[in-house]
Amino acid sequence: MYFSEYMRQWLYGEEGYYRQFKAIGKSGDFYTAVSASSFFGASIANHFYSMLKDGTADKNGWLIEVGAHQGYLLCDMIQWLYTCDATLVKTLKFGIVERQPEVRQAQLSYIKERFGDDIKVTHFNDISEVEVDYAFVVANEIFDAFPCELLKDEKIAVVNVDTDEHTIEWKEARETLLTWAKKHALRQGEVAVGYEEFAEHMARGIKKCDFVSFDYGEKYVRNDFSIRVYSKHEVYPLFDKDLVLKESFKKDDITYDVNFGHVSEAFQCAGFQELAYETQARALIRFGIIDILEQFSKQTTPARYASETDKIKTLISPTMMGDRFKLIHLKK
Repeated sequence: MYFSEYMRQWLYGEEGYYRQFKAIGKSGDFYTAVSASSFFGASIANHFYSMLKDGTADKNGWLIEVGAHQGYLLCDMIQWLYTCDATLVKTLKFGIVERQPEVRQAQLSYIKERFGDDIKVTHFNDISEVEVDYAFVVANEIFDAFPCELLKDEKIAVVNVDTDEHTIEWKEARETLLTWAKKHALRQGEVAVGYEEFAEHMARGIKKCDFVSFDYGEKYVRNDFSIRVYSKHEVYPLFDKDLVLKESFKKDDITYDVNFGHVSEAFQCAGFQELAYETQARALIRFGIIDILEQFSKQTTPARYASETDKIKTLISPTMMGDRFKLIHLKK
């Protein structure tokens, strides 16, 4: 089968990786910015609040998260909006795009734990179900979970699932894929499948939309494979000799670096305008994360302030590989 279908089954198929709720931590999923600090969500909400104040966002609209995991990010945003203006949680409506029943239940349990019965959240199976006048849509690390094709020297990867190791073979690529690759000067690497459809559904259902998304990647073609598997907190490139695909299939996470150029192109073709593309650090600072931290310092102990400061440093400091997390803000 084509690799995109293999990856779709791996993540979303029967007993796929995302079919069950994954705990964050040593025995579960990798930590993300959301699980590192509640200030991540607070800073995004602070940006949304600024838009609400200046009238570029609608206080009677929707705040929607796509791929909310347990619901930490949405809840952190709601909490900060309540802090800024308690009336907003009465006028705004809240939603989560999530198709897995088990994950939905975990989200509802956590939301109830945070807010009791004061906050109601509507679940959507798919972004195509969202039909509203205005929505501020947030996503953290979703584009690297779209299935992708693997292209090399005008050949496309297929997986032989009948072998003991699920071996990867290469066959002549479809003409449409080669045309796309030639247009983007891609000789080798991943080609995401589904960005265009996702953008079109969002554009069709939401009359006026702000979409903010954080992910790991760049805005250019690397001409190299970044696809990798996370197993027991170890990282294995897909073509690593020690990785047995059949053993990881549906059990471990699989991901790749996002081509933000592809994301932007897909959304612009659907009628969106790109407002910002910048590093996560620059975005969070622009959203006011430092100011929020200073406000926190006046209301807490020195020890808690120091602890939160260390957490925030992980969000705004480059890693050894550079500042690879990016934000893209698109508007329709």
